[in-house]
Amino acid sequence: MSARPAGSEELTRRAITPPSRTTQPYLDSGRRHEGGKVVWRVQCGDLINRERCVTVHVEDGEVILVGPPGETARLSLGQLGQLQNALNEAAELARRRR
Repeated sequence: MSARPAGSEELTRRAITPPSRTTQPYLDSGRRHEGGKVVWRVQCGDLINRERCVTVHVEDGEVILVGPPGETARLSLGQLGQLQNALNEAAELARRRR
């Protein structure tokens, strides 16, 4: 017997790896292609002013927003505008992929 209710979907988790510090730092926000996917990275800071980023991508017709692991994302007004643009572009891409 199955422990899951009939008709329930099995969730699949896929890891989104943050950019490593040996490659490119968080200094350049924007859209790029990583691993065959379109990914938006928006530079931000945490509560003690360390550089971090918020990542946006589209998977299976849904927009995924990934914050700094275990951190708070502090965004300036300019960074907030970049995040808004990234979410708008990702939403459009998700609509096309549905």
